Amino acid sequence: MNWMTSRKLIAGLAVATALSTAAFALPAQAATLNMAWSQDATGLDPHKQTAFSSLRLLELIYEPLVRLDADLNVVPAIAASWEFAPDAKTLTFKLDPKAKFTNGAAVTPADVKASFDRLMDEATGAAARANFLTIASIDTPDAETVVFNLSTPDVPLLVAMATVNAAIVPASEIEAGNVGNTAVGSGPFILESWEPNSKEVLKANTEWAGGELAIEGINISVLPDETAILASLRAGQTDFALLNDPLVATLVPNEANLTLNRVTGLAYNVLQLNPSRAPMDNLLVRQAMSCAINRQEIVDAALAGEGAVTGPLTMPAFAQDPSTLLCYNQDIATAKSLMEQSGVEPFSVKVIAATGEPPTAASQAQVLQAQLAEIGVTLEIEMMELNVYVDTWLKGDFDMAVAQNGGRPDPYPMYNRYFTNEGNLQKVSNFLDEKSDTLLKQGQWETDPAARKEVFQEWERHMAEQAPWLWLSTGYSYTASQKNVIGFESSPTGTLFGLTTVSIQ
Repeated sequence: MNWMTSRKLIAGLAVATALSTAAFALPAQAATLNMAWSQDATGLDPHKQTAFSSLRLLELIYEPLVRLDADLNVVPAIAASWEFAPDAKTLTFKLDPKAKFTNGAAVTPADVKASFDRLMDEATGAAARANFLTIASIDTPDAETVVFNLSTPDVPLLVAMATVNAAIVPASEIEAGNVGNTAVGSGPFILESWEPNSKEVLKANTEWAGGELAIEGINISVLPDETAILASLRAGQTDFALLNDPLVATLVPNEANLTLNRVTGLAYNVLQLNPSRAPMDNLLVRQAMSCAINRQEIVDAALAGEGAVTGPLTMPAFAQDPSTLLCYNQDIATAKSLMEQSGVEPFSVKVIAATGEPPTAASQAQVLQAQLAEIGVTLEIEMMELNVYVDTWLKGDFDMAVAQNGGRPDPYPMYNRYFTNEGNLQKVSNFLDEKSDTLLKQGQWETDPAARKEVFQEWERHMAEQAPWLWLSTGYSYTASQKNVIGFESSPTGTLFGLTTVSIQ
């Protein structure tokens, strides 16, 4: 059975399941939202988690100083207001005096300072540490003010702070070593219980400074796959669900009682090469592989057409036409010529992929396997459980990896941790490159928007030529819900924070 036949069979089984469950009635009006997803969180430490499944849970429990709205604007969270100094070397926040942790303590400047000290401590292993290395010192002059003094101008710092990886946690929890063992945040929900790979129970935080919620809580079920989620939605057992598989998502609009929320995402699908290992350390081999790939075919075959070919820059304000990048249109003749010039004989190499995140990882790997075979590159696909994959990925212990990485509205916080010399995930990219480092830092310091765009687009062209990673596509963020669940607002970042405005009619 080939991979496409297998996916069609899965879709058919989902339809059959629907026929057997159609007799169930929709749930009665309820104040608690029944939710489902197929990949569970892998941990509770907001500063360390990188898996989408973890971030989607933690962003409902913790809060950063600021967050991004559905239009990618920076808006208040714990901070009520902020201001950059004219030289962009000082960033001052005024905290919301109503902000309170779920242990009853007010959020103070001391908590903010302790959280960022922890983030910047290399021993913590914070996922976004590289975004905050310009912070030279933090002042807390009064009960509501936090001042970040920067070593250089850092325009994208504010966007970098708008993520749960920069969440504010209580200084007392840091001192006690409890971060990650418990979940004490200031967000809209409180984690009452977590049974890994089974379920989470969240209740509304009635003291949340962001306002009163229209639901009493969320019961999250971890179901084995997204066909099971669709069946549960059809049966009325689930009110709201996170979907990642485009094939399953395209079935939702056919259901009279269901609504599909679909928004173009900033996240990107990518084949990560490890340039520190032979023969991927040979530039001509990497370029040959890039030329051999038909990215549109991957979108059509593995993503059911639900996506678009992309280069490294996925954000609308900076993206350029990927067809202008080196080899982002398939060119087999050039690929074979480059392989011949490289002097490298046909070779086999292992590529890792995670089961379920994204659900298309195996399909993407199989299409890549067929395409790269044309130039003598044999891919050996190794599927891993998500937690094993994440650990392996963070160690950079792979030849190649099929990955889906998160996007940001600004290129610097999106990529500096991988592709600057001080990046804390440089061991994941295994690519030290002076031009990449110089251009990313230039984009960080530059304050003129037009000049920043030019710098980052030059960086994108350079990365396409160096090909340490082979960027493939962007896709969509999907959620599905019963028609009586209203008010959810989707975001290009894939956040589920829009659940704070949901009500059940």
